[in-house]
Amino acid sequence: MDEQAFRACVRGTLDRIRLALDALPTDALDLGSQEGVLALEFEDAEPWILSQQVPVQELWLAADRHAWHFVLDGDRWRERGSAETLEAILGGRLSARLGFPVDLEG
Repeated sequence: MDEQAFRACVRGTLDRIRLALDALPTDALDLGSQEGVLALEFEDAEPWILSQQVPVQELWLAADRHAWHFVLDGDRWRERGSAETLEAILGGRLSARLGFPVDLEG
């Protein structure tokens, strides 16, 4: 995929995740964004960063001193090592952090 198509794909993914997170019933999460980056900021913890990595065409998630690298597999972003989806990993981590179920796969 060329760079322009990759950036458009990432933009669509980040916009979709942002909309889902904006709808969550909590004040414990703030969102920040810029081109190719979505920052999840918490009242009591370091921010989590979801960012595009253009040279390798991946999305990277940094959260709680861990990192996940996602590659596009058809229309889903899958973690390079485990093949779990971005939505499953992020939703699971957010559920644990916020104390209520967060389903990003729907």
